[in-house]
Amino acid sequence: MSYVQITSSCFSDVLGAHGLDRGRFYAILENTKPALKTLRAQHADGSLPLLRLPELTDDIAELEPVAARYRNQFDDVVILGVGGSSLGGQTLCQLADFGFGPQDGAPSLHFFDNVDPHSISVMLERLALERTGFLVISKSGSTAEMMMLFLICLKAVLGVVGKDKAASHFTAITEPGDNLLRRLADSHGMVVLDHDPGVGGRYSALSLVGLLPVMIAGLDARAICDGALGILKSVLEGEAPERIDAAVGAAISVGLATDNNILSTVMMPYADRLADFGLWFRQLWAESLGKQGKGTTPINALGTVDQHSQLQLYLDGPRDKMFTVIMLSCVGDGPSVDSELADDEALSYLSGKSVGDLMDAEQRATVETLIRNKRPTRIIQLDRLDETVMGALMMHFMLETIIAAHLFGVDPFDQPAVEEGKILTRKYLAGEEG
Repeated sequence: MSYVQITSSCFSDVLGAHGLDRGRFYAILENTKPALKTLRAQHADGSLPLLRLPELTDDIAELEPVAARYRNQFDDVVILGVGGSSLGGQTLCQLADFGFGPQDGAPSLHFFDNVDPHSISVMLERLALERTGFLVISKSGSTAEMMMLFLICLKAVLGVVGKDKAASHFTAITEPGDNLLRRLADSHGMVVLDHDPGVGGRYSALSLVGLLPVMIAGLDARAICDGALGILKSVLEGEAPERIDAAVGAAISVGLATDNNILSTVMMPYADRLADFGLWFRQLWAESLGKQGKGTTPINALGTVDQHSQLQLYLDGPRDKMFTVIMLSCVGDGPSVDSELADDEALSYLSGKSVGDLMDAEQRATVETLIRNKRPTRIIQLDRLDETVMGALMMHFMLETIIAAHLFGVDPFDQPAVEEGKILTRKYLAGEEG
């Protein structure tokens, strides 16, 4: 297994009245069977393409020359995409670069998923555009944010390299058929790659949307897919719900929400390389489940950062949160404190200890403190963190989200409430009143 899920500290036999009754849990878990059956049928008939993504190794082979060209031609690569068109790739690529530069031989990747004019201006001023490539990602091909950023970046690149060379700096990813992005990209002679219309943005991390940036960053896309497939197999092979971690997680989350009024869920990894994973999960969970008054509010946190900023609230504030703590085995990892430099008696507890020893102690202490204070706490234990594990984690939480949606009785793939804001944005840009 890529990870071990420990859920015992979510139940009433550990937490008393603040935990989920095990009888209720098993009843809810039984109700996941129709969702699991549907997932197997959708995989078999291809009606839910995201379930087929881990198997599509031919697609990875087709992306290899594109990735190689970007690695050879550019020092920087800018990914323009909003929400799921950015967060999946950003999360995966954090394995390669979490703030200290890219792996050897790889360009620096910059994910732009906001429209802060200052950030865009600084990017265009500071990057050498003659050595900068762009991936423009919009499933619909009409996302306002991406169309504006694309047009602005295109003008800047045209001004530096000219019309004949500009096309080689851009690759567009959009669904087949006639749309704005495809028409514009075609008119400039740019490469356009097909986004599967059946894969929604927040479920697209294992498609070319996430895997092309991964390959440019020098990571192993096939290992990511292998990790995802390893988690999916338990569903496809018809395992009982209690043997499917995603079904167990969904039943606990929904049970705590409906029975215990636990309406927030905190995702708290300790490894810096999982910081963006919390952001990816937040969109996936919120946009998939928050409908018809249903769902729970996802909160992203990070290790010792939030021990010192949010733990007070978690322990002494409202009892309305479930916690998922992702712990990485790290004892002995990293540099150690020189005992000669820690000769003050007050520092003796650090003498000879590694940074990994401290992180291990911190994450164990946080989990134990949460449980002692009767906070429902799920542990996901990782022995390592690599592409295989990341693929497994992503597939787990996509499945958990889909199963939870079934239990809540909502559609995990639409987002009707978001459209109102998009309509108003277009009106305001056109000078119309809301």
